[in-house]
Amino acid sequence: MKRSKAMRRFDPRTFLSKAGPGRTVSKYGVHQVVFSQGDAADAVFYIQKGKLKITVVSEQGKEAVVAVLGPEEFCGEACLTGQTRRMATAAAITECEIMRIEKTAMVRMLLGEPAFSEMFIAHLLVRTIRVEEDLVDQLFNSSEKRLARALLLLANFGKEGRPEPILAKISQETLAEMIGTTRSRVSHFMNKFRKLGFIDYNDHLEVHSSLLNVVLHDQPHISRR
Repeated sequence: MKRSKAMRRFDPRTFLSKAGPGRTVSKYGVHQVVFSQGDAADAVFYIQKGKLKITVVSEQGKEAVVAVLGPEEFCGEACLTGQTRRMATAAAITECEIMRIEKTAMVRMLLGEPAFSEMFIAHLLVRTIRVEEDLVDQLFNSSEKRLARALLLLANFGKEGRPEPILAKISQETLAEMIGTTRSRVSHFMNKFRKLGFIDYNDHLEVHSSLLNVVLHDQPHISRR
């Protein structure tokens, strides 16, 4: 018995699948806010099911979508670096199940469980790469390419073990906020993509692999020193 206990390994995904000390699981409906810009930053959130959009509002009242996050992703982790107030708002764009992990419980796990720390660091690295890619996208690509890339990312295209999914309904306003253009431009490109057979949408949106042609065509070359 002692030997089996010693051999038992900590599984981060099992830990993140159910409530326990310092962590609770809540359900959110579409458009329901998980946390708001300006709220106290005292916890990290882990998405078990569904998708969230992270938005920022400027002093002039202009809103921008800075990220869309899905299952097995964290958000609100800036509280671990000393941030005391939320710099953005997180709201559900589909029905969600989200775990709230108190800051003290999160720090305890990071310090005490190497497997959990490894998983969280991997998450941070992927997020950092994504932010860099988003910046390159905004600086060099047309709004048409930015929209194509956003749709592929929303569809989790390219992730191992995941088939091409059908997305929940996402408004064209949200897509416009994500890529920094107008709703009319998004509507124009969505109709174009549908006519070319890259996407299908009525009550839902289905993204086909052929949409990659828009992103890969004349992709900017970024030198790495």
